[in-house]
Amino acid sequence: MNYLLILCTTVSNKYCAEKIARKLLNDKLAACVSIKEINSFYLWDEKIHNDSEYEVTIKSKPEKLNNLIKFLKIEIGYEIPQIIYKNFESERNYYQWAEKSMD
Repeated sequence: MNYLLILCTTVSNKYCAEKIARKLLNDKLAACVSIKEINSFYLWDEKIHNDSEYEVTIKSKPEKLNNLIKFLKIEIGYEIPQIIYKNFESERNYYQWAEKSMD
């Protein structure tokens, strides 16, 4: 099977999102990183918060998960960073490109 890891996290600003994307690609921890501006509503300390954030979606190899989590916990300034992930089956050509990108 051609499985890729898709990991989603959020950061507070565009600079941080782009810095993370570049480091992940340079360190071969990701094949592709997508960034989009979002508006997040969430409960924190029993209050509803509404913040502008940047969602960072990382496409990687499943075996890189632990290294990605360690990296993100250092790079993201949140007390409890959002780190959500799942393995997805990928189309063969995209999978081969992603694998080659991280070698």
